[in-house]
Amino acid sequence: MAEELNNVTVAFLVATEGAEQVELTEPWKSVEACGGKPVLVSTDSGTIQAFDHLDKADTFPVDKVLEDARIADFDALVLPGGVANPDFLRASAPAVRFVRGFFEAGKPVAAICHAPWTLIEADVVRGRTLTSFPSIKTDVINAGGNWIDEEVVTCRSGDNVLITSRKPDDLPAFNAAIVAEFAHSRVPG
Repeated sequence: MAEELNNVTVAFLVATEGAEQVELTEPWKSVEACGGKPVLVSTDSGTIQAFDHLDKADTFPVDKVLEDARIADFDALVLPGGVANPDFLRASAPAVRFVRGFFEAGKPVAAICHAPWTLIEADVVRGRTLTSFPSIKTDVINAGGNWIDEEVVTCRSGDNVLITSRKPDDLPAFNAAIVAEFAHSRVPG
């Protein structure tokens, strides 16, 4: 990847368990490899339990608890998928506010797999074109989104950029899209 992410801080928002590990670790590595600073933000302190589909995988230390995370401290947001992770996040009012805040601030947001469930709860998909894991296509459409079946979709709407992908197989395209977009999204100062 030719893009540079020096001084770009990216929040990775996950629940305490249920995130699809590869959808957390591969974008994380892409951000780091380009000089960016990924920060694991979660609903609770300690560690998060990642999953390999339905099986427990590794645990990862939480860098910042959601209640202490300020949108102003981040340049972009990544929402890893998994089935349970976005389901837990969409039930958390602070997580939903945090996600909506990135859109209100005009900062790019990236979501993969089932993560658009959290976007739906934040009421930010209406009028946007996006993709997701196919099983939540109807949810996206019912929330006013335009769902398309592509490996990565970048939707620009006003000051907002939303990058979405369907599944782990799409990670190479997803990672390239987020790095390219995040390279232009630095916090001033």
